[in-house]
Amino acid sequence: MANVILKNLVKRFNSVTAVDDLSLEVHDREFAVLVGSSGCGKTTALRMIAGLEPITSGEIFIGDTLVNDMDPKDRDIAMVFQNYALYPHMNVRENLGFGLKIRKFPKAEIDARVQEAADILGIHDLLERKPKELSGGQRQRVALGRAIVRKPKVFLFDEPLSNLDAKLRVAMRAEISKLHRRLGATIIYVTHDQVEAMTMADRIFIMHKGALQQTGVPMEVYAKPANRFVAGFIGSPAMNFIDATLVREADAWYIDAGEFKVKAPAAFNARLEPYAGRQVVFGVRPEDIAAHDPAADARAGNTLTARTDVVQTLGAEIFVYLTCGAHSLVALMEAPEQTLTEGQRLDVDLKMVKTHVFDRETSQTIV
Repeated sequence: MANVILKNLVKRFNSVTAVDDLSLEVHDREFAVLVGSSGCGKTTALRMIAGLEPITSGEIFIGDTLVNDMDPKDRDIAMVFQNYALYPHMNVRENLGFGLKIRKFPKAEIDARVQEAADILGIHDLLERKPKELSGGQRQRVALGRAIVRKPKVFLFDEPLSNLDAKLRVAMRAEISKLHRRLGATIIYVTHDQVEAMTMADRIFIMHKGALQQTGVPMEVYAKPANRFVAGFIGSPAMNFIDATLVREADAWYIDAGEFKVKAPAAFNARLEPYAGRQVVFGVRPEDIAAHDPAADARAGNTLTARTDVVQTLGAEIFVYLTCGAHSLVALMEAPEQTLTEGQRLDVDLKMVKTHVFDRETSQTIV
C-alpha cells in the first residue's frame, strides 16, 4: 500500500476552475473520504489521481513516485465506478479476472486471485452469472472484487453506492468498512453523502467550489467546523442558522436575534470580545434543541418560546419544525409522552455549549 499526496493541484476547463490549489495527504492504509455537494471538484480530483483527467498544474505522488505523466495502467491503482462498468457479455468469473488476463498473468494465478476475492465478498454462487442476472448489490460486490484481484497500492471509489436503495446502501457501507480493515488498504472514497463520510472515514476532506474547506476525523469536524459551509454540510438534519447581534450585559455575552435572546457560555467570552455589537450568524444543531426542563436553572438564559409548525414522528425521535418570530428552526427531540400538536406554544432549551457563532462577512467560525 502507499500514501497519496496532492500538491497545489489545479484543474481548469476553459474559464472554469474545477479544482483550485488542492493540497492534501492521504496516509498509508487510511480510509479517506472526499465529500462535498455536486460540482465541488471531488470526482475531478479523483480522476486526476487515477490519471483519467490531465492536470492543469500541481503534483500528484503515489508513494514516493511522481505520477503526473504516468499512464493510468502504470499507477498501480484500482478504481470502482458509480455505474460498476461490468462487461455485459462476460460472466462474473471473467469480469473479475479480465484485468489480470490483459496484463498476461498466468491462468493459475488469475484463478487463485478470483477465488480469493470471491471468498472475501461471498460471491461464489455468482461466478457463472452474467451482470444482467445480478441485483444492484451483487453488481457492486463484483465491481469491488475486480478491484481486489488487482492488489493495487491504492483503491479509488467514485460514489459507488449512489445507485443502491437506502437499505442496501447502509449494508454496503458496513461491508466496505469491513473490507478496508481486512485488506489494510489505502482507500480514497468520493461521495456527496455526508452520512457515508461520517460513518466510513478515518478522515474526511470537505470540498466546496473546488477548494478544500476542512480536514479531520469525522467527530472533530462535526464538533469544530471551520466555517459556516462545513457546519451546514456535516450533520443531518442540517444546522440551523440565525442572523443575530452580539451584545454585552454586565459580565455576560448574549446572542440577540430580536425575537429571542440567549446567553453565551462563559467559555465563549474571549473569542466573542472582538465582535461586540456586531452582526453575526448563530448556529445550533437540531439535536441540540430539547423540550424545556422546568427544573433547569433559569439563569442559564438558554430558553426560548416558539410555535410548532410541523411534527414528524420517527419512532423514538421526532422532528419538530418551529417558528420563533421571523426565525425558523428544526429540532430533533426524543418523542414526548404527550403528542405535540401543530400550532401549539412550546418552550425549548438550547444546549449552548454546543452552539456556534460565525462571522457574517467571512463565514469563518468565531466559536
